[in-house]
Amino acid sequence: QVQLVESGGGLVQAGGSLRLSCAASGRASSFYAMGWFRQAPGKEREFVAGVNWRGINTYSADSVKGRFTISRDSAKNTVYLQMNSLKPEDTAVYYCAADISYSTNWSPNYWGQGTQVTVSS
Repeated sequence: QVQLVESGGGLVQAGGSLRLSCAASGRASSFYAMGWFRQAPGKEREFVAGVNWRGINTYSADSVKGRFTISRDSAKNTVYLQMNSLKPEDTAVYYCAADISYSTNWSPNYWGQGTQVTVSS
């Protein structure tokens, strides 16, 4: 079993920045791919970014490329999402996720509780 705890959400003005953190614990969690999804009101949950267990290969949705950066601190078993140039349309609940490996159309089995990000115009 893997436990994921997110932090770092909040309210920010358009153009601002936030950094989300997700600490993983549990058996073999340091060998899991990790990533972020988000869900805005009235919309389906969507993939934002992912990173493999080594922290070398990263993946991002087109909507956030050039603005969001995912990274991983293996020593702390923590993944980060640095969000710059935030837009009102980035407003959503952001969820940390993890699973054995990353793949196209990734559907991970482990999820955090979510953290709210609100971007005001």
